[in-house]
Amino acid sequence: AQLCSYPANMHTTFIPQIHKVVLEFCQHYPSSSNTHTFISNHLKCVAHEHPHVEFVIRQHNGHEPIAHGFYANSHDKVIPLNKLQVTSIERKVQLLMDSSGAKIKPLKGAQMVESMTESARGIWSRLHIDMPFTI
Repeated sequence: AQLCSYPANMHTTFIPQIHKVVLEFCQHYPSSSNTHTFISNHLKCVAHEHPHVEFVIRQHNGHEPIAHGFYANSHDKVIPLNKLQVTSIERKVQLLMDSSGAKIKPLKGAQMVESMTESARGIWSRLHIDMPFTI
């Protein structure tokens, strides 16, 4: 038996972009109580689901709670967690996990594609038909 490795194309290989999540909270602020509950009850399950991510819990007295994500492309994202419920905090941490870390580009100044000719099928509207479709 010979050991061999198979080349992996990029469409079959997933490399997670996030490598570190820092959760900062204050022990005394009432807005940090749900963050403290999330850390003590739910963070262990999230850490087992994502073994590639380093989770750091930092007590930052006198400040509102935040989640700080560090990515492989040397970018970071900060999400405030003040006054959020435990399930919302879990969704925000999952948002950091699913994000690529790329900067958000506004679509306001982007070039829009405009066609000089009309669409081949035209514009459809349900107001153009005589009888409504029933099932």
